[in-house]
Amino acid sequence: MNDVVAAFNEYFEVIDAHSPELLHHAFKLRYQVYCIEQRAPGFEASKYPAEMESDEYDPHSSHILLRHRPSGEFVGTARLILPDPLDPKKLFPTEQHTRLDPALIDMSHLPRRHTGEISRLVVVRRFARRRDEPLHALEKGANIEKWNPTSKRRFPHPLLALAVGIIRMSVERNVTHWLSVMEPSLNRLLSLYGLQLDPVGPIIEHHGQRGPYYVDLVKMLDRMHKDYNEFWELVTDYGRLRPISSEYTQSSVSDSEHLLEAVE
Repeated sequence: MNDVVAAFNEYFEVIDAHSPELLHHAFKLRYQVYCIEQRAPGFEASKYPAEMESDEYDPHSSHILLRHRPSGEFVGTARLILPDPLDPKKLFPTEQHTRLDPALIDMSHLPRRHTGEISRLVVVRRFARRRDEPLHALEKGANIEKWNPTSKRRFPHPLLALAVGIIRMSVERNVTHWLSVMEPSLNRLLSLYGLQLDPVGPIIEHHGQRGPYYVDLVKMLDRMHKDYNEFWELVTDYGRLRPISSEYTQSSVSDSEHLLEAVE
């Protein structure tokens, strides 16, 4: 077995946060990371007297929790914002809070019903990094190509474990296009595993220095299969999890409609 897959199965479990109790765990983790550990701009603890961070996008999002098997603790969470069924034209946060470059992305050509936004991707501090972790090196300006850790985790990083759940949510929800607003250093960390998104606009001030990103999930997984196969095997469960291209879905619907017209 792929050792990265074996290490993931030994150390982590991704749990769908469907119930109110599990959602409370997710919201509490977000509060802990954003309000207490990071003290991120706009996430002042005084705004959340219940010690849970949530917003208007949570009701139409899919959520996951990351459990550390040896300790039984929840150590991370993420959500995939989906189109709002009550307001299909509602903008995603990337559209609302960033400046998208029309030369890099044309939102009018994105299939909105197959588009989701990765958001609230957090790992508690004691699991997120060590002094020799790649994210720490990137933030300190180290050349990642020449960087070598003093010691290596058997499983590279909890964010990679969260990616397993995000891709699973995407396949279940037939999401084939991702948007995100993130720090450039986070996207560079994701690039170590072939999971990077494409920048589609300038860096702005939004809860810190962040930029808008986009990726076609099908193309990203094809790239991973070629260049990062061990991580591709992990996030796709050896190819069992595979999003259907939105172009294929749309053409299939169109073909079915034409066939129905011919029968009638």
